[in-house]
Amino acid sequence: MDLKEQFYSVLVVSASEAFNNALSALLPAFRYDPVRYVSGISAAKRILNEREFDFVIINSPLPDGIGTELAIDFSNSSGGIALMIVHTSILEGLRSKVTEHGVFTIAKPLSTQTFSTAIDWLASARERLRKSEKKSLSFEEKMQEIRLVNRAKWLLISELKMEEPQAHRYIEKQAMDRCITRKEVAEEIINTYQ
Repeated sequence: MDLKEQFYSVLVVSASEAFNNALSALLPAFRYDPVRYVSGISAAKRILNEREFDFVIINSPLPDGIGTELAIDFSNSSGGIALMIVHTSILEGLRSKVTEHGVFTIAKPLSTQTFSTAIDWLASARERLRKSEKKSLSFEEKMQEIRLVNRAKWLLISELKMEEPQAHRYIEKQAMDRCITRKEVAEEIINTYQ
């Protein structure tokens, strides 16, 4: 899918109405949907417990803190990307705390061009995470299939007194002859003998 066709959900944590208004023009609905705005960390935590977001953008400081822990927790517990926008005076100290957790940081004041570039970086990072998640899922699925096939082979060995290579060939042949997966054959064997 072309990056321009991808939708991203965004949670903006900012107490500044002016910042929120400026940001809304930079997050068009044809690419960013939904975009939710909250003014503090507590409200952000409540919303994050209700649903997942691709991006969390934190305009620090907030009435109830800087937002460092929120950004770190979000990055560590979800597949989303956090961006902290902070004053230049604290940028380097904050960056050293959050970078290892995958949190992006940028200094304010920031231009429209700088923010647009930052959003593009978030999209790139999010897509890379999506690919990793897919690879991880396919690896887990493959491992589950291997476990099921092995379990089915041991049932064939114990119940039908087959040798291991014979049980393996039986599962492979059944899958080929019937045009189904080895996993489906294994599940049928397990259901039959257990």
